[in-house]
Parts: sequence; structure tokens; C-alpha cells
Amino acid sequence: MTIVDIAKESGYSVTTVSRVLNNRQDVSPAAKETIMKIVEAHNFVPNTNAKRLKQTISRNIYLLVKGTSNMLFANIVEEIQSIIDRTDYSLSITYLDEDSNLSSVTDRICRERKPLGIIFLGGSRVDFSEDTFSFKVPCVIVTTSAENWSMEELSSVAIDDEKAGETIVDYLIEHGHTKIAEIGANLELSQTAILRHNGYLNSFKKHGITPDERYYERARFSYDSAYRAMKKLLEKNIEITAVYAISDVMAIGAIRAILDKGLRVPEDISITGFDGSTLAEYYNPKIVSIRQPHKDMAARSVELLFSMIDLHKGSCHEIIPFELTEGESVARID
Repeated sequence: MTIVDIAKESGYSVTTVSRVLNNRQDVSPAAKETIMKIVEAHNFVPNTNAKRLKQTISRNIYLLVKGTSNMLFANIVEEIQSIIDRTDYSLSITYLDEDSNLSSVTDRICRERKPLGIIFLGGSRVDFSEDTFSFKVPCVIVTTSAENWSMEELSSVAIDDEKAGETIVDYLIEHGHTKIAEIGANLELSQTAILRHNGYLNSFKKHGITPDERYYERARFSYDSAYRAMKKLLEKNIEITAVYAISDVMAIGAIRAILDKGLRVPEDISITGFDGSTLAEYYNPKIVSIRQPHKDMAARSVELLFSMIDLHKGSCHEIIPFELTEGESVARID
């Protein structure tokens, strides 16, 4: 019997079973009682030599991270690693530049490493076209919804990026801002950028504000690129009272450009981020952001992958609730 068998019999997730077997406290008494009865009934003994077993029996899962500067990704990677480390699977992590060809890397890994499953952190529709994505391996993409992609082997866990973008731009408008610039990303390559930009446009439309293309600057998801994008916005000599940055990393880079110009945040220009990272929470000023629940997203992505691998379930697409976190980076204006 494996922990997957225990999960199936108990009705609880593999993650919950793992927590019980590791004597974790974040499990309900009812779950612990049910799972331990099954463990005792089957005389199940956890394998204390799992690390050595992983070296001889292939139970390998790959985590492909597209983007090297995303603080949210770092939190999700840590959580996924912690969850899988408590199972009889092993985890290999590969980091890719955001411009890398995800399909070719995945193809090589599938041919050479024969993974049981793959978790993608980041990526867009262009990375998963029917012509290039033909891998018959259970996969889950995190932070990007694949609900309309029609791929049998691909599940997804994400927030509603478009609604989240609309929510945070609504927040700026409710605080009196109408001259709102956006630091986004490549709209031809990034689905995340498209959805968050659509949220910006939706909010404008709802409030009767006409968008102006001069207020949009494209950047990579990095401090330096966002810094340069903000400098370009300031050099246009257009009136800007607020900036909507589509990631916390971008927001921090933009703030530095604003300060280097001799301006203040939020007194002269307000700014919002996206992701709800720890750094944004402790930055000065604390950044208003959209919090993505990284622990929930990590746990569900692993559970979905395990259900596809061990229980042969089909693909599933989940939308996780987001939260707007208030801070000190937005001023109210008349």
C-alpha cells in the first residue's frame, strides 16, 4: 500500500495523508483519525528510506519554472518542493528565461528523463500549441489557466487574472485616479499580460475613461526592465497620477525610477503591484497588490498531478480566489 492508496480509500488528498504520516499539526482531528485507522488496518509502514529509494526507482517529477525574477514563483517552488519531499516522488527543478522555448525543453526532458509528470510554473498559450505540445505525460500549469486549451494531459491552477486586474485598477479609480499608466509585458507572448491588461481596460470602460496608448509601457518581469519602462513613461511628459504594474517586481523597479526622478510615492505618483509577495508587503512604502495564495496553488497543483498519475483522472482546471491587499503606495486625490 502507498499513500496514494490510503488517500483513495480515506477520501482525503495525498497531501493530507502525507501530513498525517509526518505528524504535522495542520490536519483536522477527523482526517487524522480516519487516515490512521486505515494505516493501522493495513499495517502500513512509511518508508524512511525514501531518498535512497528515489535513486533506484524512477518516481521523478519535473518542475519547469519560466522566469527567474518572479518572487511569487520562488514561494510556490519552495512549497511544491516541501510537499513532494514528504512523498515517495522525487523532484527535479529547471529554471528557464521567460523568452525560452518551453516546448523544446519539455520535449527533451520527456525523451531523456521519462518523468512521471511535469509541473509548469509560468508559460502562455503560445508555449502549448497543438503542433508543438504533444507529450503524453500528465502535466499541470500553475498561475495560468488552460481551461480553454483542449489538452487532455494538461490541468491548471490559477487566479482570475483579468478580474484581479480590473479589481486593482478599480481601487485606483476609487481613490480619485484617472491618469493611470500601465507597466505590462509583451501582449503577443504573455497570456498573463493580456489578461491583466484586459482587466485594466475593463475598469476604464466601466468608469467611462478612454484608454491612451501613451500610458502603456512594456517590460520584462524584472526590476531593471520595469525601471527603464517607468523612465520612458516619465520622459513622455504626460500627466500620470498612478501606475498599475502587473507584478510586484515591476512595481518595485518603477518606484526606484520615480524616486530617482526626484518624485515621491505615493504623494506624487501612486503605484500598485500584483502577486502579493513578501517583499511587497515589507517594502517601504508597503505596496498595494493582488495576493495570489501561493500555498493553496502549490498544494492543488501537486494534488491534481498525483490524481492524474496515480488515479488516472482526467485534466482539471481550478480558479483560486485572489485578495486585494491594501498598503501605503496609493494616495487618495480629489
